Amino acid sequence: MKQTLLSLAILASLSAHADEGMWMPQQLPHIAKQLKAAGLKLDPATLTRLTDFPMGAIVSLGGCSASFVSPQGLVITNHHCVYNSVAVNATPQRDLLADGFLARTMAEELPAAPGSRVFVTEDVANVSTRVISPDVAQLTGKARLDAMEKNQKSLVAECEKDAGYRCTIASFYGGLEFYRIKQLEIRDVRLVHAPPSGIGKFGGDTDNWMWPRHTGDYGFYRAYVSRDGKAADYAKDNVPYRPKLWLKIAQDGVKEGDFVMALGYPGRTNRHRLPSEVAFAFDWNYPAFVKASGETLAIIERETKNDPAAHLKYAGQIASVNNYYKNRKGMIASYAGSDIFARKTAEHNALKAWVNANPQRKAEFGADIEAAETLIARRDADSRRDFFLGYSMPRFLNSARTLYRLAIEHTKPDIERKSGYQERDLPALTSVIGGQDRTYDEKVDKALVLNFLVQYNAQPVDQHDAAFDSALGIRPGMSEAELKGALDRIYAGSHLQDKDVRTAWLTKTPQDFKASNDTFIKAAVAMYDADMQHEAEEDELAGSIQKAYASYMKAKIAWMNSKGRAVYPDANSTLRVTFGNVRGRDYGADGTGSWTAFTTVKGVVAKHTGAGEFNAPERQLAAIRAQDFGRWADPKLKTVPVDFLATLDITGGNSGSAALNARGELVGLVFDGTLDSIISDWDVDPRATRDIQVDIRYILWNMEKVDHADNLLKEMGVL
Repeated sequence: MKQTLLSLAILASLSAHADEGMWMPQQLPHIAKQLKAAGLKLDPATLTRLTDFPMGAIVSLGGCSASFVSPQGLVITNHHCVYNSVAVNATPQRDLLADGFLARTMAEELPAAPGSRVFVTEDVANVSTRVISPDVAQLTGKARLDAMEKNQKSLVAECEKDAGYRCTIASFYGGLEFYRIKQLEIRDVRLVHAPPSGIGKFGGDTDNWMWPRHTGDYGFYRAYVSRDGKAADYAKDNVPYRPKLWLKIAQDGVKEGDFVMALGYPGRTNRHRLPSEVAFAFDWNYPAFVKASGETLAIIERETKNDPAAHLKYAGQIASVNNYYKNRKGMIASYAGSDIFARKTAEHNALKAWVNANPQRKAEFGADIEAAETLIARRDADSRRDFFLGYSMPRFLNSARTLYRLAIEHTKPDIERKSGYQERDLPALTSVIGGQDRTYDEKVDKALVLNFLVQYNAQPVDQHDAAFDSALGIRPGMSEAELKGALDRIYAGSHLQDKDVRTAWLTKTPQDFKASNDTFIKAAVAMYDADMQHEAEEDELAGSIQKAYASYMKAKIAWMNSKGRAVYPDANSTLRVTFGNVRGRDYGADGTGSWTAFTTVKGVVAKHTGAGEFNAPERQLAAIRAQDFGRWADPKLKTVPVDFLATLDITGGNSGSAALNARGELVGLVFDGTLDSIISDWDVDPRATRDIQVDIRYILWNMEKVDHADNLLKEMGVL
């Protein structure tokens, strides 16, 4: 009997460590013994059914995870996941970030940030043999990539015949397997509640990725649809979406040792990467990113210091950049004192020795493994070359390039258009293009671009993009003042900062673009041919990498199976389950010290300074001092718990994931990891790896005693 690679991977999963692995739902029955041993009381088979409890309540926000918690489409997620929606609705006169927001009726709910979505996964199907059909398997380079894309678009079109659904093809095991994900795409998303930043962002960037933590990282959206129950754009007469399932709030809080699992959409992990990829990330890419992020934050701070309106526009970007800035610095620090590269190299060499020890294996895999190493080195060199170019692109020049590409693609039949420019992509694209002015300030954008343009222009001539240079009117060797003059001219000659002007270009023809005198439009037209040439070169390389890397992963799966080791796919923004237990830590960053599993509201008072990142609302402090805890006090702690640690295997994208107890009840929200354990994206150390959840009791206590969100508590069945 022929056995799929996924089933081979599952066979080895029986030896997996209970606290490691971001498991695909269909894998869970095969690790039922570990799940039961860890404490799960549900039948693991129920977690494979995406439209049953509790999986049917879990949703994606397209970057964060979330869950339905009421029959009227109420969605709970992290504060930092709704942060940009709060920011775009805030003004200096009504500072919703500082004061928080609560809609006491549905009529008071506000539109979320442009492009916001709620995705409800309803089906996952293995389509590997339809993406890489026998004829595609014979191709290489761009021809292979184009043929794969054609098959993927056909599969997506077939799936999206059901109106209102968004279907995607996700790659697993480095391009070895492909699954089609079918999701209901809810486009009308509204902000319902976010606590003040003094709760939702308490501790700010100082406490980010740290323990002990006292952050109430929660917020609420509501999903809306048309009156006939279909996905629709924002409209006043839309009605709340009625999910088939929603999570119940746990009657009892968790305690140390309890089983807990997180259901969500982790973004990316890199545990199957080649040693050369590890070295590139930590020796060059991450340090370059950290430097660029630090410069970005400093420039935004400088340019918005005396402009509250501009500062609010960039609040979401500041929070996002800060998050990854600290993350990457933590990664670099953890890597510097580790033996990760040496172990990855030894493991890779052992794999190659295993392949070469058998003539059949060597014939099947040997050349592809060598090719993968060579091709990825080329890709990394290209990434170095283009690093500053990406940062040097004015925002509305990028918009103009997207709009011109859209106009050209629209001259083709829909199925032949490049992915991202089909009719299915227009609602999201229109929303993003139309909403750009809400997060844009010209002086800030220009200052950011100038900073990186100076660094780009200092590169050797052969590292330049000639079309970009020509379009901006710059040349190697120009002074900073000359570069600034070039930017002043191109910004001054464009009207794309005007929303009506910008959105009008969504429906214009290529001839309209060629006839335009708008400087950003002219630059986009001038760059187009070179852009297409670069894209073709990238596709040629990517197609070759896909073929070689898939073969490498096939060899690695077979090798790991031969050693009885687990093979779960790296995270790729698809629905996963991770499980473990509530647990503190005896292992400190320096190998000593210990962490308790819970923090409490006592720590909020202790950290409160009355200013900056540690400025809790007075009404919250008063409730703590009065010990007005109600039923939310933990019987052992004698106070309200704030956050708790668990041994869950998470990464970016897990933010907002539902933390469920053994019965599938909501006990908290995943929102962070600890700084010395985020290296687990590349290498898991069970001693150190901990994730951080905000305790549901702290959320509910704040909602009842501090913000008086009785309407939402009643809706969730709490009051």
